Amino acid sequence: MKKTILLIFLLVSLLFLSTCTYKSYDPDVCFQTNILPIFITKCAMSGCHDGQGRVKYNLTNYDGIMTGVVPGHPLRSKNYTSIKSTFGGKPSMPRKAPPLSDKDIKLINAWISMGAQNTSNCISSCDTNSFTYSKTVVPILTTWCIGCHQPGNAGGGCDLSTYSGVVNSIAGNKLLGSIQHLAGHNGMPIGSKLSDCEITQIKRWVNAGYPNN
Repeated sequence: MKKTILLIFLLVSLLFLSTCTYKSYDPDVCFQTNILPIFITKCAMSGCHDGQGRVKYNLTNYDGIMTGVVPGHPLRSKNYTSIKSTFGGKPSMPRKAPPLSDKDIKLINAWISMGAQNTSNCISSCDTNSFTYSKTVVPILTTWCIGCHQPGNAGGGCDLSTYSGVVNSIAGNKLLGSIQHLAGHNGMPIGSKLSDCEITQIKRWVNAGYPNN
């Protein structure tokens, strides 16, 4: 009898969790700035959810991401439950990369909980006069590019996880051509584009002789 009651309690609890939303919201979560980069760099690598080939979900843009999201309900959203480990087990996604960080998971949770809006133009400040490698270029590349351009997953043969790798990508206008989506180059990031300010910062750093500063 006690086992039956306990089982019923657990089932009711799971039903409740599946319909409730997480209440620890972050009012600063922005789709374009915080959420899209996570999906592009952690889930849309070549051969995964990049919109190419036969993989079911295209996670390079808002519409594709929303096919696995129930606004307001993270625990009913496949694109959240697949990256969240349950009962100490390994999450099912991403399959070809390390699990997402707790920070990334919490950001996605908060974004879905707040309605999963397609918010953009959320960068509060961006100074085009600031373009050092360590404080400007690295954070931009880390957010948008390194997930697909690092050892073991160097898309297009480009490793952007080190200074030397970034410098190598400058040859032939490969880096600037890609981030500006110029003709003859593969537009990067996949399915999106850096802000005009971010592009200007990287261009100014390259034009200054790409110092390792």
